[in-house]
Parts: sequence; structure tokens; C-alpha cells
Amino acid sequence: MKGKDLLSISDLARDDIDSLLEDAIDGKSQGWCSALEGKVLALLFEKPSLRTRMSFEVAMRQVGGECIYLSPQEVGLGQRESVPDVARVLSRYVDCVAARTFSHETVRTLGDYSRAPVINALSDFEHPCQALADLLTIYERKGDLDGLTLAFIGDGNNVARSLILGATLMGMNFRIASPEGYALDDDTVKTAKKLAAEKGGVVFCARDPAEAVDRADVVYTDVWTSMGQETESEKRRQAFSGFQVNGELLSKAKEDAIFMHDLPAHRGEEVSDDVMDSLQSVVFDQAENRMHVVRALLVQMLGGLTRPLLKFR
Repeated sequence: MKGKDLLSISDLARDDIDSLLEDAIDGKSQGWCSALEGKVLALLFEKPSLRTRMSFEVAMRQVGGECIYLSPQEVGLGQRESVPDVARVLSRYVDCVAARTFSHETVRTLGDYSRAPVINALSDFEHPCQALADLLTIYERKGDLDGLTLAFIGDGNNVARSLILGATLMGMNFRIASPEGYALDDDTVKTAKKLAAEKGGVVFCARDPAEAVDRADVVYTDVWTSMGQETESEKRRQAFSGFQVNGELLSKAKEDAIFMHDLPAHRGEEVSDDVMDSLQSVVFDQAENRMHVVRALLVQMLGGLTRPLLKFR
């Protein structure tokens, strides 16, 4: 992966994800090191974040590198200065750019004009680092990925999009239940079905959450209203009525099923307190694993660690 951008989870092959998960697991026991000493990462944010900023900053420091955070007010992407010019300037200063943006087109433009590799730290279309952390969390809890069934309940958003592509690439079955008008786009579903067919999995889209969750190994949800959609919050609450992951719904999954949420959670909306705080919940493992996956990603992109592949299949 050295020198490459990560704008979409589809930028990765299965072997890439195998390698990243292996390195992330190894990194948990390695502690701090100097693998990226002398390297500088720029965090270019249009949106505030707890997990994204912390995972990138701590990960970069753990491997000996430096991290510089650039707030929306400092840069003014596309307003104070054009996105291509920002990309050209930043890549003269730093070794890598992690961008958290409203529009996926902004991330693409940064990738087009930056000489340094660009990581999509979140856009309105995808959230690849979250999907990688999710796959790591599932593997740690289940000991395998191949053949598992993941049920996503809620909006066909950026998190769901990266997750369906990553999960099917790794041989998982993926089910998603969304209200009418909030389903994943046809192109993404078509791509995921093709990946699933190649890897032996199945993709299933439903309107009934109970149908999606039935005998699932993993139950996943996300907020009904994402950042930037606040004016739609009441409309979305009405549309998503009946899509809450609560104890009754979770009970339809396998007895040893795990519950996942990328956070922040709106307790009492998409998920009930009893599920969030249950023994089946791995939401804080997911949050921690963001850091471990990002650490592995940065080292591979900037340092080129190589090791024999351990197949997560």
C-alpha cells in the first residue's frame, strides 16, 4: 500500500485487508516504536470528531511520527482557498493527509492534486477506516470473518456503504434493513452482490429489521441523522420509527451475536440503553480499534512494513 491513497474501501484488495488486520493485531502488543520517525501527518477536518482525531493523532505518535491538526477555520477548504491549491501546498509540507470532509468529491480532489497519499477519514459517501476497525473487531470476537452474517439496521449511509463493500470482500454475508427512501444506492448494492458472489457470500436488502437480524452473527446500527442533516431530524425520526435496535430485536439474532455502532450514538433513538450497555455490545472495542487500524494503515502507507500474510478467512 506504500504511497497509495485510501479514498474508498474498494481501493483495497482482500490481501490488503488481511495484512492491515494482522498488523493492527500485532501493533496492540508492540507498544510505541519509531517506524515513522521523521514523518508528518496533516489532519484536514471540515467536521469535528472525537474518535477520528484521537485515533489518528495517537496512532501517529505511537509510531514516532508527528501530527498537525488543521481546523475548518484555519483552512477554509474551497472557500478561503481552492481544494487543489490546499492539496498542492500541504503535500509540500507533510508525508500524508487524512481528510474528514462533508463531500466525497473534496477527498477525491485532494487525492488528485496531492503528491502525498490521502486517507479518507470520513466523507458523505464512505468511511473506510471505520469499516476496517469494524472488521478487526468482528475478527477478534468471532475468530473468523468468512461466512459470518452481518445485519445493518438503519440508514444506507457512508458507514453502511463502506461496511457492505468491506464485509463482502472478506467473504461475509451482508443484510441491510432500511426505510423506504433511505436504502443504499443501487450501484453499491450491485458491486457488493458481485463481490459476495465471488467470495461465497450473500447480500440481502429488506424493509423489515426482524427479517434482516434473524440468526445474524453481528447486528450493527448507526444514527438516523448524521452531521449536516440536522434540518431533517424530525422527518428522519418518523421514517425510522420501528428501526431501533433494542433487546427484543437483538434477541432474534444468534445467542452469541455481537452488537456494533460506530458512535456517537443517540441513545433512545437508533439503539436502546439496554443494548448499548449489554455484554453483547462491542462499541467501545470498535472505538479503540480505530486507533490500531489507523496505526497499521499509516505504517504500511508511509513505511512499507512487510510480513507473511495471515489470511482472515
